[in-house]
Amino acid sequence: MTLRGFSFSSVEAAIKKPGRKDLALIYSEVPATAAAVFTTSSVKAAPVLVSREHIVSGIAQALVVNSGNANACTGEPGMIVAQDTTRLVALALGVETSAVQVCSTGVIGIQMPMERIQSAIPHLVEGLSTGTLADVADAIMTTDTFSKMETCSGQAGGVGYTVSGIAKGAGMIMPNMATMLSFIITDAAIEQNFLQQTFRQAVDASFNAITVDGDTSTNDTCLIMANGMAGNPTIVEGSSEGNAFAAILNTVLLSLAKQIVKDGEGATKFVEIRVTGAQNYSDAKLAALAIANSSLVKTAFFGQDANWGRIFAAVGYSGAEVDQTRLSLCFDDVCMARNGIFAGDDAEARGTAVLKQKEFTVSVDLGIGIGAATVYTSDLTHEYININADYRS
Repeated sequence: MTLRGFSFSSVEAAIKKPGRKDLALIYSEVPATAAAVFTTSSVKAAPVLVSREHIVSGIAQALVVNSGNANACTGEPGMIVAQDTTRLVALALGVETSAVQVCSTGVIGIQMPMERIQSAIPHLVEGLSTGTLADVADAIMTTDTFSKMETCSGQAGGVGYTVSGIAKGAGMIMPNMATMLSFIITDAAIEQNFLQQTFRQAVDASFNAITVDGDTSTNDTCLIMANGMAGNPTIVEGSSEGNAFAAILNTVLLSLAKQIVKDGEGATKFVEIRVTGAQNYSDAKLAALAIANSSLVKTAFFGQDANWGRIFAAVGYSGAEVDQTRLSLCFDDVCMARNGIFAGDDAEARGTAVLKQKEFTVSVDLGIGIGAATVYTSDLTHEYININADYRS
């Protein structure tokens, strides 16, 4: 699958410390139709503020991103760094400053070493002829243990196109749009409003449906660029090609989101939480997130303890409409409780066996409506504490 019209680069700028590539660039040969979703936190990093302003045009041609420093809570100096970074990259590439997106990930509250970034930008641009998307995926990692990538292909008007995506994130994950960044690029031609609408829906069903620790970052950013260089007829809403593109986009984003959960800091379990029978979707999502974020539930997952009562407790305080006499719960296909009552010792033994697996599903039926939602989470381990107790060192 060839992705046309994009080039990539990564270099070592020693933003936090030397020894790894930590500054990366994605460049489209032509201005691309673009859309983005940013953190809903009231505390937003400088690059989020700058990129949010630039994306209003619906056009992007380059993305520059660093790891090792979030450039968040850095005041006016941080804003100047983010603005100057986009300006210098634009100048080096010969594009409009407003067409450059900027992202950062890393430690909050530390001033960005702009002189190192400025020195690295010429090398970054020079490296575009030899870099790969995998290089960018590697450069944006922080506590990640592996890089996250996904690629799918499709056709529109008989012309093939590719959708590729990368992401980073392992902790501080409940995007709500962890530290989470994701960049999606495609050579398909897509109408702007349809791209924005479809992208937001795909984000809601993927990155907004995962949680590792319930924390929303100052830097969460998810960006898509569609440069049209595949040469397909423009994909629009309501067409069969539009439906196919939406399905491909959902596949790419959900794959990346699941990879983030599986790489959750210290995680040993990947858990799918399915809530059905809720009064509506909002209630189902509330209940699912309450289960997925409960420290007691997550530690039970780690300890392989089939403690279904903790899950019912989380549902009860979630804010969803609940009738405890109608609640049912299963671990995979093992029914642990029905109509609010424990299913017995045999269920306990079989449910414990399910929790010994690395991946399993928790299904909760509220029994009062047709609302349904799915959330993906991990367990909470000793290693999570170890990682985050000395993250800044």
